[in-house]
Amino acid sequence: MQAAVPFGAMPELPEMEAWRRQLDEPVAAFPVAKAGPAHIATLKTFDPPLAGLEGRRLRGAERRGKRLLFPTDDGELVLLVHLMTAGRLRYLAAGEKGPKTPAFRLRFEGGGQLVLTEAGSKKRAGVWLLTPEAAQAELAHLGPEAYGLGAERLAEILTSESRRLHALLRDQRVIAGIGRAWANEILQAAKLSPFAISTQLGPVRESALRCLCHTGLLLERRRLRRGAVVHDHLRVRCVIDLAGEVVA
Repeated sequence: MQAAVPFGAMPELPEMEAWRRQLDEPVAAFPVAKAGPAHIATLKTFDPPLAGLEGRRLRGAERRGKRLLFPTDDGELVLLVHLMTAGRLRYLAAGEKGPKTPAFRLRFEGGGQLVLTEAGSKKRAGVWLLTPEAAQAELAHLGPEAYGLGAERLAEILTSESRRLHALLRDQRVIAGIGRAWANEILQAAKLSPFAISTQLGPVRESALRCLCHTGLLLERRRLRRGAVVHDHLRVRCVIDLAGEVVA
């Protein structure tokens, strides 16, 4: 099972949330039988060793911005995955054929596998095995999640510093989860220039941006509740939940 993402496009929050939902139950069904091998450029840590996952059960799949996290159910380790542009993650059921030499592989006792592949010669996707404290430090630079960001917080972000809208929306330190493609769609649908200055929108344009984001979120939530994956055609994908709701 794999969320559909156009080749060459970095998976953004909607794609990552689709992956998280698809992987949550399968990866928690059985303990890890074998961790690795991993490509030398893909595995970013050496301590704790990957073998420390073997015999442990994952609690499921979690997400922070564009990153996926797989904590162990004993609370001692966290497997963190960042797909970058060309990385793709897939769960293979027992007996299902997969790539012979993936960039990273987890084998489960039930016969299933979690495999990470990456197209092209540049291996930029990353896998980290961390303690919970180290994982928290690794993610500390990220801003608030795009989903669940309320109207007041959005207003604070827009007026906190004078920046071009496109650059501000995709700055992971400001809002986590939005990339170039998503920012393009939002601004195009809102009829706002990517070069517009965040502190100079005025109440009418700022209100239009908020309403657009809210409407898009409701549509995205319905898609995710139906278990739909995110396809590669352009559409408006919402950034902010102005009602303060959390995607369920």
